[in-house]
Amino acid sequence: MSQLYKRRMSLAGIDVSSMSTDELRALVLKILEAKIHGLSFSPYTEGQGPGAIVTEAQIRERLAVIEPYVRWIRTFSCTDGHELIPAIAREKGIKTMVGVWLDDDHEHNELELENAIRVAKEGHVDILGVGNEVLLRGELSEDELLDYINRAKQALPGVEIGYVDAYFEFSVHPRITEACDVLLANCYPFWEGCSAEHALLYMKEMYRAAQGAGGGKRVIISETGWPNIGTAEGAAVPSYENAIKYFVDTCQWAEAEGIEIFYFSSFDEAWKVAAEGDVGAYWGLWDKDGKPKYW
Repeated sequence: MSQLYKRRMSLAGIDVSSMSTDELRALVLKILEAKIHGLSFSPYTEGQGPGAIVTEAQIRERLAVIEPYVRWIRTFSCTDGHELIPAIAREKGIKTMVGVWLDDDHEHNELELENAIRVAKEGHVDILGVGNEVLLRGELSEDELLDYINRAKQALPGVEIGYVDAYFEFSVHPRITEACDVLLANCYPFWEGCSAEHALLYMKEMYRAAQGAGGGKRVIISETGWPNIGTAEGAAVPSYENAIKYFVDTCQWAEAEGIEIFYFSSFDEAWKVAAEGDVGAYWGLWDKDGKPKYW
């Protein structure tokens, strides 16, 4: 019996609904000690956000916090120091889904793509995510995004290339779906106002929808999570209990079904409040200072 099978069976089917907070905290630690598939990783510290330069030292410091608990990390950019992350992760035996940040700044997009191709050619990229919700935000046209994806594929024939967006965008944009080697689907029951009670079931439906759009292509859940503090989104209520149960339910399902998930996120990040409201700062498994929140 393989170790992976044993781990899946040990975490599968545990009913969290009647567990005490202490029992849930112990289960979170058990799940993390067995190593989850992946985490979204940003090395920003308090006061930093997009545009801030991240140093090798702070990358190493932040990565050391999550290193014992993950097999993969997902990054979001290949500029401002973020391009250093994949090599440091590889050094530590962590696989990488490397992000190319695209928006309506075409000049900066070129630098992102150029750096990503270089990092991949150096052997530090396992999956390359070309763009993150750029169609959802309406910052690039489908043709423009296709050009970036195809240029990456031409430059990196040995690297798996995908695009990250909300799960439903892969049905809306079949040409993008066709261009991807792998579909990288963001699945957030919270942002669609789903109650915590039904959140796991709804996420499964999101995942199946992306699978249906892909017609057999591999689907990875590139982001999912639940905030512990902030304003409710419809029936979706941020709370410590809801966040910890969502994490446990998600990880149990992922291990039992062999679903690849990058949980969002590693650390609380205050800069997200500007775009997402007060909940934006509280998605981490660790707080802004790198202290565990749920175990």
